[in-house]
Amino acid sequence: MESIKLQKYFSDCGIMSRRAAEEEIAAGHVKVNGKVASLGDRVVPGADRVVWNGRGITQRKASRITVALNKPRGYVCTMHDEKDRKNVSELVVGVGSRLYPVGRLDMASEGLLLMTDDGELANLLTHPAHHVPKVYRVSVKGKVDDSALSKLGSALVIDGRPITPVEVTVVDRKPDGARLEMTLYEGRNRQIRKMCEACGLEVSRLKRIRIGDISVNGIAPGTYRVLGDAEVAALRRAAKKGTEEEDGDA
Repeated sequence: MESIKLQKYFSDCGIMSRRAAEEEIAAGHVKVNGKVASLGDRVVPGADRVVWNGRGITQRKASRITVALNKPRGYVCTMHDEKDRKNVSELVVGVGSRLYPVGRLDMASEGLLLMTDDGELANLLTHPAHHVPKVYRVSVKGKVDDSALSKLGSALVIDGRPITPVEVTVVDRKPDGARLEMTLYEGRNRQIRKMCEACGLEVSRLKRIRIGDISVNGIAPGTYRVLGDAEVAALRRAAKKGTEEEDGDA
């Protein structure tokens, strides 16, 4: 068998995404055949012994599982939390596999969160070049006029870099604000909250309602449903299409 990059080995084994694996390798937490691994190392699956934090990592033959979770507010998107806060792993204990969140929703946000043991799928969906749309319902306080809406939909500079323009529509207006629907094609840290702040708006509620064709509709808060093979395949195609388009523009 041919050798593969060590970080790909981790994702193929369903342990973590390639990016997460790169961080673990750089931190010195991974050994290959008894020696501390370095970024760029390659392994031959089935021949080389890979150990992560004392745990042997082997490829699994079991089917992968991906679920759509309706994350409630008050939960963090980590598997372990040093502050002992509630985390999303507690909501999928009955699924029969160790699942990891794909991307993030901050503690104050709610709605659709994909979780999977498929490291390759997680890597595709979190790749910066992917174009899988994410749709949010956002309740804001402040003056939501044409100027604010135009600015929200522009290439705002967030954390020193311009964002990909966001699609923004008004769902309904309130005396002190509005409820918006926002479609993002990238995922910066707390992006929507920072965008609204830059436009003089305060987010009072933020809920992700859709990722690609996967909707949170019908999933009660704190529960999940297992995605079918066709749904996972569609997500994979959408992510690969975005990556290929980006590569073609380079």
